[in-house]
This record gives sequence, C-alpha cells and structure tokens, in this order.
Amino acid sequence: MQRFLLLAFFPLIVSRLGADEVRPADAPVVEADVMVAMRDGVKLATDLYFPAKNGVKLEGTFPVILTRTPYNKGGAKKHAEYFARHGYIFIAQDCRGRYASEGVWHWMSDDGRDGADCAAWIGRQPWFSGKIGMIGTSYVGGTQHALALEGAKELATVIPVDAVANCGVQSMRNAGAFELRFWNWIMLNAANGSQAGKNPATAAMLKEMAANRFDYLANLPLRKGMTPLQFAPEYEEWLIEAMRHGKNDAFWEQNHILGQADAYQDIPVYLVGGWYDSWAGNTTANYGVLSKALKSDVYLIMGPWIHGLQRDSAHGQVDFGKEAAIPDELAWRREWYDHWLKGIDNSVGKAAPFASRVRIFTMGTGDGHKTEEGKLFHGGIWRDEAEWPPATSRPRSFYFGADGGLSEVPPREDGGSTTYLFDPADPVPTIGGNISSGNDILLQGAWDQRGGEHVWNWKRPIPLTARNDIVVFETGPLEADLEVTGEIEVKLWASSTALDTDFTAKLVDVYPASDDWPGGFDLKITEGIVRARFRESLAEEKLMEPGTVYPFTIRLYPTSNVFKKGHRLRVEVSSSNFPRFDVNPNTGEPLAQHRRQVVAENTVWHDASRPSAIVLPVAERIPEKK
Repeated sequence: MQRFLLLAFFPLIVSRLGADEVRPADAPVVEADVMVAMRDGVKLATDLYFPAKNGVKLEGTFPVILTRTPYNKGGAKKHAEYFARHGYIFIAQDCRGRYASEGVWHWMSDDGRDGADCAAWIGRQPWFSGKIGMIGTSYVGGTQHALALEGAKELATVIPVDAVANCGVQSMRNAGAFELRFWNWIMLNAANGSQAGKNPATAAMLKEMAANRFDYLANLPLRKGMTPLQFAPEYEEWLIEAMRHGKNDAFWEQNHILGQADAYQDIPVYLVGGWYDSWAGNTTANYGVLSKALKSDVYLIMGPWIHGLQRDSAHGQVDFGKEAAIPDELAWRREWYDHWLKGIDNSVGKAAPFASRVRIFTMGTGDGHKTEEGKLFHGGIWRDEAEWPPATSRPRSFYFGADGGLSEVPPREDGGSTTYLFDPADPVPTIGGNISSGNDILLQGAWDQRGGEHVWNWKRPIPLTARNDIVVFETGPLEADLEVTGEIEVKLWASSTALDTDFTAKLVDVYPASDDWPGGFDLKITEGIVRARFRESLAEEKLMEPGTVYPFTIRLYPTSNVFKKGHRLRVEVSSSNFPRFDVNPNTGEPLAQHRRQVVAENTVWHDASRPSAIVLPVAERIPEKK
C-alpha cells in the first residue's frame, strides 16, 4: 500500500545515532600512497585509514569501505575519518593514470579489472574481516558498478550515487546525441590529475585551454592534433572517439547494465538518483533490470536533486522544501553499511529511507510563493512505493493540436502539421535541467525558461518560447491537480528537408501569473532528444529521405511532479538544446566530423494518421500538500 510520509527525512536514524555522533573519537592511523599492483604490473596509489585509539591502530579485523576515484584520493579524507571512527577501515584509491597512480587513464574501461584486483589485495590482508562496501558519486559511483559487473567475492554491497552507466543509451550518448558536459569534463580534467599535468608547463597550457573553453565550444567538432588537448593524448583520443561514436555497441560496453544485468554481482544495492541529475534515467532503468536480475535487496531513492547534492533542498531557481534534503550525507550510508557489513539489525527494511524498496520525492505540492532567497517554492513530499514505476501510474496520451493545443482528444483528419527552421548556427539555449559537470557552460537544476545574465548564450530577458524555432503545445489551465510519476515518452511524427537532424522535447510546468511572479514561471521538469539517424535503432545509423514522414520516440528523463490546478502542461518541440547536446549540422556527414552546416525545414505532424503526442504516466491519486 502506498504511504505518504510527512515526517522529517531521517528521524529514526538521527535518534539512534545522535548520542554516538557527539562522543569524542580518536583520529585514524593513515598509511598513505601504498602502491597496490594490478595484474599487469601497474601500481595504483592507495590510502588506508585504520580505526585507532591514542594514535595506535585497534587490534582485530574490520569491514572495509572502498572508494576508487579519478578526482584525487586525498579528497576522501572527510569520509575516511568518519568511517574509521565508526569501526571501518576506509580505503581510497586513485584510478589508473590519475593523480598518484601509474598507468594510462581510460574512461571506465579499466575500472572493473582494477577494482577486482584491489578487492583481491584487500582480501589478503590480516586486518580484513571479509566484507567490502563501496561508496562514491558520479564517476566514483561508476567504479562501483564496474566492480559489481566484474565480480569479486570480497564485495558485499554498493551505494552508487548518480552513477555512470549505460553511456551508449542515455546520459552520455542520448539517443545518438552527445552530451557536451563530457566534453567539458575532459577540458577541465586533462590538466588536473593527468600524466600530462605532472609537467608544470604542460599543465599551464592545458589550464589555459580550459579557461578559454567557451571559444573552443564554438569551434566544434574537435579534430585530432588541432588543439592543446593533443598534449594529453589519452584524453583527446577518448573524447574524439566518444563524440564520433553514436552507436550503442562494444565501445560503450563497460557499465552497460541494461545489457548485462545477469552479470551484476548478487549483492545488496542502494541506487541513489535525482530528478535533475544527469544520470536519472539510467538510475531508474538500472533499478528496473537489477531488481529483477538479483536475488539480493535492490533499493531505489529519487529526490528533487541535482548531481551529487542530496544535502540541499533548493536547486537552480526552485526550493523543494527543507524535507527534500538529506541532512547528513554520511549517517544514512552508515546505516546501510552497518546492516550489510556488520550484521546490525537497524532501520534497513523497517524505516525511512529504507522502509520500502522504492522511495521517491513527488515535486510540486507547494504554493509557488517567492522565498526569502528569491526562489520559487515548488515544494514536494516523500513517499514509499513497492515498485518503479508505481503501479498507480497509468499512461495517458496528450495529443499535439494544430492550434498549439495539447489535449487528450486525438487530432482530426485535417490536423495538419507545423514547420519551423532549424539553424545550427543559432541553436536553442539550454536553461537548467539534468546536468552534471556544467561548470559555467551549463546551469543545473530547475529553472524558469527565460533568459538573462545568468544564461551565457541567451542573455535576453525574454522566454525561450519567443523563439520561432520552438513549437509549443499547451493545455488550458488544469481543472484539477495532475500528478505525473514515471517514465515519459514523446511519440513524434516528423519530417525534414535534411538527411539528418535532431528533434527535442521539453515538458514544462507553467505557473500562472501571481503577485510574486507577475510573468508566471515556466518551470522545466524534464526533456529529451533523438538524433534522426538513430530513430530506428541505437545499433545502426540510417539517414532520412528528405520529405518523408517518420515516427520518432523521444525518451524524456523520468520525474514525479504535481501539475497543480490552474497550471498548464506544456510541451516544447525543437531541434537543438545547446550546450547540453552537441548541435546537429543537418548534413548527414559522419558524427563530429562535419565541415558544413545547413538550415533544415523540420515539420511536426499532428493529424489523425500521424498523431504526435506526449505519453504521461498519470497517477490515480495526488499526495497531500506540503
């Protein structure tokens, strides 16, 4: 039975741990830069934090919390000291080719084997009690998935947060389009922690390149040897190949959980994600396959968060209420580890956030006032579910109308079509959304879809819908609250004058005008894209026949949101979303190798035989307001 919980997020955990947290504890004993040999002889730098008293290691054996990171193992000190004080040996290791480790870095492809070799080394140590739990976010969450897919008898549980997975399906290659935050990741990391960055002069040059990345962004595609990135060759090589490799094939095999769920180690898994995180779609998709493939417990929690920031309740221009945040980023993890690594009978399986296998935050139950910080109070509420998507959600189609309407009434025979021009030289700007590694080129989280000084490529203080290359379909004011919770798709019928182009879709919660928001507030909820050459399959490219009408499926990121009475549902269709996604030149040339751009006439069809629509998972009941 579905339950709506109005209590603070972690009352039971906080009450159980409170007294323990204030007791003084000795600092751990640290063994830094232990060089652990991998099977090929490459040695990876590893820091070990041991429980101690009065500066002396405690006797006995202990479970291990392991993190494997490309971001400098020294950054794990806070986590390490916390867990060492609570009876764990904490181990932080630099990934291959990063910071103090030897070898050559590759995106994730070495992390399964290296993780297994690290686990085997731990297993041979006299201080090891027999169980490893892993910790980390983003790439560091991906190293957890990598080891779980590789298999290691020492590994007992993982908590992958906003974790790298299924890169050829969504979040990196998104239905064929490339997510440029990974271009940004390479630009920022080629000088930091890389082998090339160990030379001060080379590091300075690469940092200069990163500082000027807006200019490099305007001159894509990247070509081998044509930028300073050539002096960090493994980074240049990976980025060029990743931007050119649209097919979901062996190149993206590492961490392809959707195609390898049966290979995933049968251990308890706690998947953590956010509605505004860049990996949200893969987090829920991974739950779908792992909860069926594994006999062990698989849990999912999804909050209104951006990438890696579960401790905050406001993201972008929107406040979701104080209960949206996880106040202590380590206590809830320790509760999980204590249960699975130490065998402690605690709140896991009994109380929030572990009372049920699926815990989600439904956004949008707030009153929309402007907070003291100047943010929209969108609000929301936590709830427990037995499954994802919830059984109470049912698919309902909202059809695009010839007059720009959006309704559950299918279009008439004469519904017609809408044509717009897509100019790759003037792409639609990205304002917020499912972003990570934005670092100035992208805004993260929930934003009003209006320009201003905060948007570097849309400084005009006008809404994006004023653009002529965005086609808007919108309901009238809703007569009752409407909850949308689950996976979302746009079923689009479209044609183009080009051999290849993109189609994008965005779902917006349109607030009406108010005293606090006299112009209303166009709140982006979720969005997606499809590259036309991958319309039939992610495994095979097929260019279009100009003028031919094709069916497309645009997979939006999942969400849970209440569209309140008086608000409007809006779908915006266009052909670019920059710089979240690379811009399609419309020429049909090989991916990221084009020399030309052409303006395309793209047409959205919405008649009886070609009924374009958004398919929304509408819940049968609405959560209480909060």
